Amino acid sequence: MALSRLSSRSTTLLQPLATTSLLRRRHISTDTTPITVETSLPFTSHLISPPSRAVETSSQELLSFFRDMALMRRMEIAADSLYKAKLIRGFCHLYDGQEAVAIGMEAAITKRDAIITSYRDHCTFLGRGGGLFEAFSELMGRTTGCSKGKGGSMHFYKKDASFYGGHGIVGAQVPLGCGLAFAQKYSKEEAVTFTLYGDGAANQGQLFEALNIAALWDLPAVLVCENNHYGMGTAEWRSAKSPAYFKRGDYVPGLKVDGMDALAVKQACKFAKEHALKNGPIILEMDTYRYHGHSMSDPGSTYRTRDEISGVRQVRDPIDRVRKLIIAHDIATEKELKDMEKEVRKEVDAAVAQAKESPIPEPSELFSNIYVKGFGAEVNFISPLETTLSFGADRKELRATLP
Repeated sequence: MALSRLSSRSTTLLQPLATTSLLRRRHISTDTTPITVETSLPFTSHLISPPSRAVETSSQELLSFFRDMALMRRMEIAADSLYKAKLIRGFCHLYDGQEAVAIGMEAAITKRDAIITSYRDHCTFLGRGGGLFEAFSELMGRTTGCSKGKGGSMHFYKKDASFYGGHGIVGAQVPLGCGLAFAQKYSKEEAVTFTLYGDGAANQGQLFEALNIAALWDLPAVLVCENNHYGMGTAEWRSAKSPAYFKRGDYVPGLKVDGMDALAVKQACKFAKEHALKNGPIILEMDTYRYHGHSMSDPGSTYRTRDEISGVRQVRDPIDRVRKLIIAHDIATEKELKDMEKEVRKEVDAAVAQAKESPIPEPSELFSNIYVKGFGAEVNFISPLETTLSFGADRKELRATLP
């Protein structure tokens, strides 16, 4: 069965927010006939029996995986160019290479389940239903961004889809994620929280403190270590005496997953959600790889060879794996998939162009969302260059002139 002809995208693409959502499937096959695929590698488990390697999928799902990961990849490549053009300022951490984690996880859960992650958050935001326009607007500091242009690359949020953000402090999202899981259990929501962190954060003390209380209280928490093997510029074997991160919970069960295989991630996350709802926390180690450096200030080739990077691309690339499955099952042709990638590129380019035209925040926004009104500080915006700030119990007034 071949993929139906792709129609041209309507002019509504240039509408902000929801229209570029990953959840739209206008060009995706609707065939949901079950297809059983075996994961590329077996799962390795700690204190628990692993799930089956046989994963049920469909033509529709495989095509959606391909398109969504291609969109994520193209978004990150565009972000690279925008950063080099100085349209994105500050820190910028890209996710290309790791798309299978975001896609597979999303396929196994619902929007009632919460996700919280580190500063490598762009693709997780898209997976939760965020739009390209919102993403690029936020990256370029525009008011139409998902955090009104004030969060930038590291602080994407989408509360209506239970995405509680990217966080800039290494490991700080882990206790917050366990707090979300506590709220879910307290409210009897029958939902779980997926808390993502990197191998560099796996040695953080706060991770073990949070995991301890989560285990004591049987919280529905799934801790996901996205092990891309280099915490900043340091190889895991140089920073961790025990790099088997799925075992690091000791008394908490764990599972090691091929994080470059979207279907393996889906199977593991479905398994982990079921476990967490019944038994409490579990750790998933996603064995993945980032193609860019740690951030845009890191060339990514001083502590690893270019041959290593290209070797992973050739053998383990998550998009190419799905591409091969689609062709092998006669779901679409190589040309149809290339046409889909061309369409994705146009969609990204259009979103970038629209975001560039969006306004930057007014200077008064520097003082908003800092304190709850009536508690601590009140701001009186006089002009674009002058603001008064009243603070403290005696309401002392500070007059500030912006440069």
